[in-house]
Amino acid sequence: MKIIATSIPELLIVEPDVFKDERGYFFELYNQKRYFDNNMQMQFVQDNESKSSKNVLRGLHFQKPPFSQGKLVRVIQGKVLDVAVDIRKGSPTYGHYQAVELDADSKRMFYIPEGFAHGFLTLEDDTIFSYKCTNYYNKESEGSILWSDKTIGIDWRIENPILSEKDKIAPLFKDFQSPFQY
Repeated sequence: MKIIATSIPELLIVEPDVFKDERGYFFELYNQKRYFDNNMQMQFVQDNESKSSKNVLRGLHFQKPPFSQGKLVRVIQGKVLDVAVDIRKGSPTYGHYQAVELDADSKRMFYIPEGFAHGFLTLEDDTIFSYKCTNYYNKESEGSILWSDKTIGIDWRIENPILSEKDKIAPLFKDFQSPFQY
């Protein structure tokens, strides 16, 4: 397993060791000891999965404390542009984002700890996206930021994605009151 640092130190790309032969492939998705040995000390309690057609954008979402979630995200089928935005007040990277392409072939994963808003854009039809969470889903704790907020300036590579009604009316970053402290 290879851990790759990003421009925001807490956001990590995980490249598992994939063993391929004529039968197919095998890789370890999660091994608590290996993750802990690499200073990624999170405990997962819930797994989620979504399937989307091309150009679906989901995000930017988070859960407020005490139900905040860290996530280990990956693509089972297809390809996404995955984005995390630092929403921790006082952080030197507050309001900055990291974008990573994830696809089924590479098996790369992206670790997003608590204190980050998360979203992704599907780049292929029938994309299956999966993620492990460090806390349970809690509807009352949901929060979001407008995907196209100019202050953050994410290059989504698309002008008119397919959005949920909730994501169309998410608040702007300037109107956002972060529940997270650095």
